[in-house]
Amino acid sequence: MPATSPAGLSRRGFLAASGGLSIAALLGLNGCGDSSSGTKNSADTLTVLLPGDAKPGWDTVLAKVNEKLKNDLGFTIAPQFVAWSNYQQQSLLKFTAGDTFDTALQARWLNMLQLVASKSLVPVGDLIGKYPNLSKTLDPQLLEQNKWSGKLYGIPQVNSAARFHHFTVRQDLADKLGIGEITTFDQLEKYWYDVKQKEKVTPVGISSNMPKLLVAFAPVGWLNQHDWENPHVSVQSFSGGSFPFYLAQDGKTTGSAHPIPFWEAPGVVDALRRVRKYYLDGIINKDALNVDSSTIGTQFESGRIATRWAMTDGLSSQSLTSLRKAVPAAQIANVMPLAGGKSAKPNQTFQADNFVVLNVKGKSNERAMQLEDWVSIKENHDLISYGIEGTDWKPVGEDKFQQLSQYGFPGYALCWRQKLELKIKDITPTEEAWFDWAQDYNNFTVDPYASFVPDVTPVKRQDSQVSAAMTQYGNPLWIGAVDVDKGLDALKKAVEKAGLADLQAELEKQANAYLKGQ
Repeated sequence: MPATSPAGLSRRGFLAASGGLSIAALLGLNGCGDSSSGTKNSADTLTVLLPGDAKPGWDTVLAKVNEKLKNDLGFTIAPQFVAWSNYQQQSLLKFTAGDTFDTALQARWLNMLQLVASKSLVPVGDLIGKYPNLSKTLDPQLLEQNKWSGKLYGIPQVNSAARFHHFTVRQDLADKLGIGEITTFDQLEKYWYDVKQKEKVTPVGISSNMPKLLVAFAPVGWLNQHDWENPHVSVQSFSGGSFPFYLAQDGKTTGSAHPIPFWEAPGVVDALRRVRKYYLDGIINKDALNVDSSTIGTQFESGRIATRWAMTDGLSSQSLTSLRKAVPAAQIANVMPLAGGKSAKPNQTFQADNFVVLNVKGKSNERAMQLEDWVSIKENHDLISYGIEGTDWKPVGEDKFQQLSQYGFPGYALCWRQKLELKIKDITPTEEAWFDWAQDYNNFTVDPYASFVPDVTPVKRQDSQVSAAMTQYGNPLWIGAVDVDKGLDALKKAVEKAGLADLQAELEKQANAYLKGQ
């Protein structure tokens, strides 16, 4: 799901809705939760919504970007950084309020399903071919797998073929505790309990962005041991914060998707009980529902957390430089939740975690596409992604770079291109191995529902009500903050009252129609 260090879920992760904000705050009025670049808005300026905070050196880089943009295309950009804690709600409200910004980061885990249903996004499938620099950086298979009902509603932002959630661990602690390389769930759990007993470090750092990722997520719930052994589950919901249903893996054969509530899926309730134990035993940070991913990232880099979230984007190793300022002998390693390792062939939809979307009410959709084409040129891509060469970064060999400053940019929100991204100079051996593995489509099993995206329109009211129930009752259950039996009972009653049966019936109808059309 980032403007924080790359292993932080704030980048691409799963944003929980933030309550208690006024409309003015959510819309970023009077500067609340919104920081602009300082560039004045005008007819020749595109407004770009970005998550997180502007990093040191941003103003200098932006001035260079805008000078070059003005010379090349005749316009400039005025990025608006929106705090991750507000981004999901604030970006949605900017769309619904009719704001005239031009591009934004969106995703299924954010508001993309709702925005497609409300016709707030510009279909870009027929436009991409008109922009040669953009076209040559996007794999045809990537574009095809990210179409929804035959239409492409955003420009996929990826730096690998597949994306797989996993763990970054403090390998120096694992070695010190006599555990060594971690390849199994049992080893990882032992590592956590040994850390809790012998080190003054929180074993696992979880943020408010992550609840549903932990137990009921495709193809592997982060803390779901059953899925580690069976990385072939399909999970669907009507919107980012809504209810997760498991779909039948033999649907193409039987013609029936047979969606079931997550609690009926093998391993899920056991995983909930395990997470509850972790919470009570102090393995998981007690403030998980309230702490954002930036804070978790900072705590990991200061040596206060032993395990954090990672993605197969080749970037989690960036945290090692900061970590070593606090713990000079620190080492990190990436641990994948796959019992079969690199031969496991887990399910993948190959759908992008992030998209750059065009606002139908933007000032110029044509210029927005020109911008996406412009950042697809390596020189321009490298400038905005890494900063000023020689000041902020320098190339290392043909495929790596060394960061020289604290500059950082959320490229996944504007300019991630698989064919242009560089690996960081100090990428760890484990991360580089997994990152290279994630580049090959053949290392994965195509999910039977790979390009299925449910349309929330027929059940929009019920989905909104169920989503509210999930925030109130589901999130505490996911992270172990409530008794499993009592919490699950309360959640069942709330979602059933909110319209769960309608969601299940509509999902089955749509998923079966999808299977029939395959």
